[in-house]
Amino acid sequence: MPDRFFPVPVHPGEGLQRQIHARLVEAILDGTISPFEPLPASRVLAERIGVSRNTVVLVYERLVEDGFLRAVPRRGYFIDEAHVRRELAARVTGRTPARDDGDAVLEARLDRLRLRPSRQRNIVKPTDWRSYPYPFIYGQVNIDRITIARWRDCARLAGAERHSAAWVVDLIDADDPTLIAQIVSRVLPRRGIRARPEEVLVTIGAQNALFLIATLLGGTGAVAGVEDPGYADARNILSATGAGLRPLPVDAGGVRIGPELTGCTLIHVTPSHQSPTSVTLGMERRLALLDRAERDDFWIIEDDYEHELNYVGAQRPALRALDGHERVLHVGSLTKPIFPGLRMGFIVAAPGLIRELRALRRLMYRHPPALDQRAMALFLAEGHFDAHILRARQALARKWRTLFREIERLLPDCRALPTTGGSAVWLELPAGVDGRALAEAALTRGVLVEPGDAHFMTPRVPCGYVRLGFAAIAHDRIVPGLCLLAEALADMRQGTDRPAGH
Repeated sequence: MPDRFFPVPVHPGEGLQRQIHARLVEAILDGTISPFEPLPASRVLAERIGVSRNTVVLVYERLVEDGFLRAVPRRGYFIDEAHVRRELAARVTGRTPARDDGDAVLEARLDRLRLRPSRQRNIVKPTDWRSYPYPFIYGQVNIDRITIARWRDCARLAGAERHSAAWVVDLIDADDPTLIAQIVSRVLPRRGIRARPEEVLVTIGAQNALFLIATLLGGTGAVAGVEDPGYADARNILSATGAGLRPLPVDAGGVRIGPELTGCTLIHVTPSHQSPTSVTLGMERRLALLDRAERDDFWIIEDDYEHELNYVGAQRPALRALDGHERVLHVGSLTKPIFPGLRMGFIVAAPGLIRELRALRRLMYRHPPALDQRAMALFLAEGHFDAHILRARQALARKWRTLFREIERLLPDCRALPTTGGSAVWLELPAGVDGRALAEAALTRGVLVEPGDAHFMTPRVPCGYVRLGFAAIAHDRIVPGLCLLAEALADMRQGTDRPAGH
């Protein structure tokens, strides 16, 4: 306790409790007592200022009654920060602020916000998904210990002194030129894209890339076409900018090139493996879409995740590779197929657009962490990314074949939309079966599946779909998991739900 608030000895001719109380209040309002540490124990303070312990205990109790302190069991007395703020405001303004009514007052204030993102309809996934024996969860991966070891080596090497000049300084709005060179020479050619360094921007994941693009091209007055069903986060990002949304129908061939495109200022598409159905957009539709973009004057946001995960037929070139009029902004992820938690992606677009996106990114976070960029550059240069993709393709292709075969056998009344690859299966349920109810019934059996309704934006949301991700589940658990899912479905159709232990 600062000595200036407690000169020793205290004045014996005045009331001791009153003196101690006044000086503690002064110290609290002065800000010299930390709100994160307890006040001195009553015995310690009593000995320090030369009074009885009972006197200090009575003062502490009165300060609790007055609202300055709060007693925490087994820890002591702490400052009540809310009360102190009110007291300080009263000293400044000359009036006592009204007490907040808690959550109701805060909620009223929140209702004045221009946007309430938490109220958007979105995909909900449990954070404890690993605890479920049969996690058919999308967007997660199995642990690849070889890739982990190689990433760790690259991260260690990136931190070495000879690479330190690349990341100890503020890059301002630039990216690691070594990483850009690797993206241009190793990643993009596999998608059929030729690009110059000035056409590439590194982002904190593909979703951050979508946010940057939507902020630049969206906003009030923009009309954004989104696949329906489609990627819920992209839909919500575009909506958050104030853009109007227009649903673009999707069938077994991907997004349909129809009249809905007329009047759009930009559209978001997932051509390699459509989200959430995993179907691939054919070459004829790709060319037709590019033609419509030029004729109707709109931008195309190409969200090209899982481009490498094709198991049937040849890889199709990205829309950006076919674009002769700079209509396409290509978005990719460097980390989703290896470690989703690393969060590193990129945008490929016309140099003028990249220049604006770079300036916008600078306003948000300047640039992604330079150390991570150098580590990723080394990871790519040493071929570890390619080696991981090869192993992942082989493992996923095996799971993909098993899933389609066993769904036909175990869930004959369901329809799995045929795909050429990806890491998920879009399952249409029998008439009258609700996907969300089935997901809840399956959960009691240890089977984690994703209801499909969050992917739709039409007024009457179809509820008869679920998505089965298979990247994170072990191959030997696919068949037992599908058996339990079939059991949950059978019980629902019989009007019962007999939870099984898991």
